[in-house]
Amino acid sequence: MKSLSYNNYVSIYPKNASLKGKTLISGFHGIGATGYWSVKYLVQKLPVKRCCIVDYEDSAPVSTLINGMISTPYEIFTYNDLAIFKVDVPVQKDKELKFYRSLADQIIKKGVKEVFLVGGLDSTLKTDDSKYRIAATSAYKRRGLLSEAKPLEDEHIIVGPVAILLNYFEIKNFPAVALLAYASPDRVDPRAASVAVETLSKYYGFEIDVTPLIKGAETIEAELAKETSQQEFKPPTNIYT
Repeated sequence: MKSLSYNNYVSIYPKNASLKGKTLISGFHGIGATGYWSVKYLVQKLPVKRCCIVDYEDSAPVSTLINGMISTPYEIFTYNDLAIFKVDVPVQKDKELKFYRSLADQIIKKGVKEVFLVGGLDSTLKTDDSKYRIAATSAYKRRGLLSEAKPLEDEHIIVGPVAILLNYFEIKNFPAVALLAYASPDRVDPRAASVAVETLSKYYGFEIDVTPLIKGAETIEAELAKETSQQEFKPPTNIYT
């Protein structure tokens, strides 16, 4: 039986770039935009260096400038032993499976030792005071603070890029773990991103200040509380004296 391979769909430039021995971190536009904002924050706050540009034949026709340099939709940055894959534009839904499986093949080929994914978990499912749950492939050996982290409950469903990658890495017997921070299903949730970033910093031993994320969360929460209060107080439409 021929083994699964999607090597030719995604390209990583430069072709000779090596990610040997690095941990790859990534997150996507899911619940609370937790994964996306966690990764974006890491790239903004750590002294990273762009290592690679990721491309595929259906890549989004979007470009911008950051510090005067062209920034493409899909890029990999490095910091010490970490590689951070930032997805600025979601991959087209009908292309997700092929894109992320091909990407998985490529990063394995380039020597990545493990993958750490970040996602959001609907906060309405929360049953205790835990801030997140984890899901890992059979090949992943939990250690440090993740050794005592609670796994995602059985039968709860993971969807999107995190699910595609976990499934494919399980097939490939490759070590990967997903941290799913409890997040609001209705809005961007910087507090969930702060949980993910802080956990990553402790797990991989780097320093990063999550105060701006927490302040952002407090601002959003204050605005929502104000809106709720205004909606709760509705003066009568007909007043009799």
